[in-house]
Amino acid sequence: MPVSRRSPFLDLVGPLWVRDSAGLDPIFGLRIEERHANGRGGAHGGILMTMADLVLGYTAAFSREPPIGLTTASVSVDFAGSAQVGDWVTGRADVQHVGRRLAYVNAYLSVEERRILRASAVFAVTS
Repeated sequence: MPVSRRSPFLDLVGPLWVRDSAGLDPIFGLRIEERHANGRGGAHGGILMTMADLVLGYTAAFSREPPIGLTTASVSVDFAGSAQVGDWVTGRADVQHVGRRLAYVNAYLSVEERRILRASAVFAVTS
């Protein structure tokens, strides 16, 4: 199902899909389209970084009930591979810690079983 939270930016780059295992271990997905491609026909690094930021933030926000507000403070990304037009990219995150002021999260993006990106983020808790 499409991610429930909408924004003008997500409408522009998405849709971002999510399979929610009862809120415990969501798996996100994005089909790479021509509009996501760089000049060589692969997924532009910017779309993969955007997806990672969304996966990290949504997983952390919805790890609490009610969901908490977060603002990205820092994201670190390492590319380990690439995705091509038509690929289904999945993302999963692991929430390390959510405190009163900061949240720490790690994530991986994959094409099939092949990891293509590793990311970690720090978020400021806003609510």
